[in-house]
Amino acid sequence: MTHQYELMVILNPEIDERQVGPNLDKFLKVITNDGGSIDNVDIWGKRRLAYEIQKKTEGIYAVVNFTASSAATQELDRQLKLSEQIMRTKVLRAEEAIAMIASEKQRADERAARKTAKAAKA
Repeated sequence: MTHQYELMVILNPEIDERQVGPNLDKFLKVITNDGGSIDNVDIWGKRRLAYEIQKKTEGIYAVVNFTASSAATQELDRQLKLSEQIMRTKVLRAEEAIAMIASEKQRADERAARKTAKAAKA
């Protein structure tokens, strides 16, 4: 059974940005070899990190949307964590990501409504 996933990867900033795609493709072969598909690869480029990781203040961000089985996804995550070029990874099922975004938006809307009600009373 396959699901849709979103993978966020932060790579070492010392890598040449032109080599980010080929580096990711090596890892993404795990997905395609297992019968999954890569839907979208979005390389954001170098960004400042919120906190230092491995004594670095910047990282190269990439987001990959793919469809695969859970076993292939676990193997991809394992291989990414073994690589010294990869600083951090996060794999989410797309349904979970959408649910998290929706709940965050609902909380923000409730907060805004309380703030408006408080301002109206004053």
